[in-house]
Amino acid sequence: MRKFKFLGIAIIFALFSFVMCAQVSTGPKASSTKEEDMLSFIPKDISVIFFINFQRIVTIEAVDKLIKEQINNEMFEKFTDYQKFIEATGIDPLRDILFIAAGSTGKLEEDQEEGFGIINLKYKKDTLLSWIKENTEEEENLMEEDYNGLTIYTIKEKDEEVSIVFINDSNIVAGNKSEVQTVVDVIQKKKENIYKSEVFSPLLEHTNKKALLWGGVIIPPESIKKISAKHPILSVIESVGAISICLDYRDKNIIIDQKLMSSDEAKNHEIANSLSQLKAMGAVIQIQDFNLGDILNRIKISSRRDYVRIYASFPEDLPKNLIDKFTKKEKKKKEH
Repeated sequence: MRKFKFLGIAIIFALFSFVMCAQVSTGPKASSTKEEDMLSFIPKDISVIFFINFQRIVTIEAVDKLIKEQINNEMFEKFTDYQKFIEATGIDPLRDILFIAAGSTGKLEEDQEEGFGIINLKYKKDTLLSWIKENTEEEENLMEEDYNGLTIYTIKEKDEEVSIVFINDSNIVAGNKSEVQTVVDVIQKKKENIYKSEVFSPLLEHTNKKALLWGGVIIPPESIKKISAKHPILSVIESVGAISICLDYRDKNIIIDQKLMSSDEAKNHEIANSLSQLKAMGAVIQIQDFNLGDILNRIKISSRRDYVRIYASFPEDLPKNLIDKFTKKEKKKKEH
C-alpha cells in the first residue's frame, strides 16, 4: 500500500490539540450527532474508550492557529498529502470530521491489544472507496466480504491489516476485523452497548461527555494488586475498578478532571486523604525559584460515594509561561 492515510490524518489533527437497512440501524447523522448517540455504538465489553469532540478542538483559536501553521509546512504536506487527500476524496478533516471514538475489547497487554475507531464525518462512500482502492498497491491486498448485510473491506500490508465498514453516510468504523464485527453487532442490536456495562455505566454517568476529549479504562483487580505489590504506598487504591479523565477548555482555562471509580465510600475517603497528603508534601518543593505549589495548589481532591475526584484548572498560557521561564534560566546559565 502506497500511502493509506485517512485515519492517520484524523489522528494527526487530534494530537495537534494536546491530539447502519431493515436489519441495520442507520446510526446518527453527522449534522445532528450527539456524543451519547455515538456511544450507543460502543460494545458493552469494552476495556478502554477514548472520545474526541473534534470540531470543538479545531475551533479553539490557539489550536486553529497551530493547525494552519502545520498545513502550510512543506514537511507536513509531504508526510500527509493533505491537500491531495481533500481533492481526491472531497473530505476536509478540519471541516468534515465531527467526532472520533476509539476503544478496545481486548486485553491491555503487550501483543494482545486489539482496537477500533469510529469516525463521524461528512463523506461520500464511493469517492472515498475509490481513493482507498487507488492507494492499495496490489488488488489482492484489498478483500471484501459480507457481514450481516454490510461489506467489510480488509486492507493488508505486510504483516498488518485493517478492516473498514462504511456504516452509513456519516459513520465509518475501522480496526481489527473482530473488533469491527463486534461494533456492527452492537449497531444491529445483536450485542449490548456500553450503557449496559456494570463498570462503565457509572463512569459514563459521572463523566463530562461534552468535553474536548475524555477517556476511560477498566483496571483489572489483578493489575491493581501487581501495582500495589511493587509500590505498597499505592495499596490504598486497590478498590479502584476504573479511571476516567476529561480534558476541556473553558474561559481560556485548561480543565483536567479525573475520577477514580470505586463503590467503597470509606476507601474513597481514604484515597482522597492519601492523595491530599502527597499533594501537600509536593507543594513545598522548590526548584530554583519555581514553587511546585503554584501548580499543585490548583488541584482539588475530593471523595464521593462512587469515586474520588481530582480536578484542576490552569490558565491556557501556564504551560508556555513555564517553558519560557526555564528556557530563560538555561540561557542565562550558558551566558555565565
